[in-house]
Amino acid sequence: MNMKVNLAGVELNNPVTTASGTFGSGAEYSEFVDLNKLGGVVTKGVANIPWTGNPTPRIAETYGGMLNAIGLQNPGMDVFVERDIPFLKEFDTRIIVNVCGKTAEDYCEVVERLQEQPVDLLEINISCPNVKEGGIAFGQNPKSVEEITSKIKRIAKQPVIMKLSPNVTDICEMAKAAEAGGADVLSLINTLTGMKIDINKRAFALANKTGGLSGPAIKPVAVRMVYQVSKAVKLPIIGMGGIMNGEDAIEFMMAGATAISVGTANFVNPGATMNILQGMEEYLKKNHIEDINEIIGCV
Repeated sequence: MNMKVNLAGVELNNPVTTASGTFGSGAEYSEFVDLNKLGGVVTKGVANIPWTGNPTPRIAETYGGMLNAIGLQNPGMDVFVERDIPFLKEFDTRIIVNVCGKTAEDYCEVVERLQEQPVDLLEINISCPNVKEGGIAFGQNPKSVEEITSKIKRIAKQPVIMKLSPNVTDICEMAKAAEAGGADVLSLINTLTGMKIDINKRAFALANKTGGLSGPAIKPVAVRMVYQVSKAVKLPIIGMGGIMNGEDAIEFMMAGATAISVGTANFVNPGATMNILQGMEEYLKKNHIEDINEIIGCV
């Protein structure tokens, strides 16, 4: 049975990857998960300098999911290159670096630093607020999406994945803008903006007021968006949004995803990725499917 999939010329041993920000850079999960069995590890967002993130509380549980307003806290590029890349190189898995920034220059600086590093793919988080454009996320304006994509493509040595925000009127418009800018792969969806109020304290559950909603509650929205985008562009897609088991993953692939990312499920069960991979394999066996690529976009 073939589980290998291809993203812009990069072969993954299987379609299961980790969603950025839910898996660190692999080290803290390595006692629960055999990283060699993952198609790829998507790192936590990496910026050119360390970011402290948002004030606490910054996590809240919600019905069927969770809200987070971590604010992309990360130790910065230097620590990442010295500590995280050498650790991940010990495993037979693809290294996908999630890149964040506050200006186009920030992103480009990280991408440039990664040119000579032994990483396989770059995932660009364009849900970051663009400080030069009054804090509107890069991913919420098609012109910005195309511009940042083409700037990054000019200097990137690795294939570029643009991670799309669902907090837009028409995600296909953003997907087409990323494709026009030269993106190699798309990943979607990032979190939906949500809010929770503690009625006993009469206060917001998150210090930031709003946060990113993830988990099973967003899955039907994510599946619909993956399907729409797969019809709108010719790029491979990494699908994510509330994947908890093998059936959820298969659903995303049938909607048009070539690979999938597991996020919130890792918090519920640190071994979730392994269970999901096993569930996918069992589905293929049960249905006498020899090659996982057969189901991509089959609906």
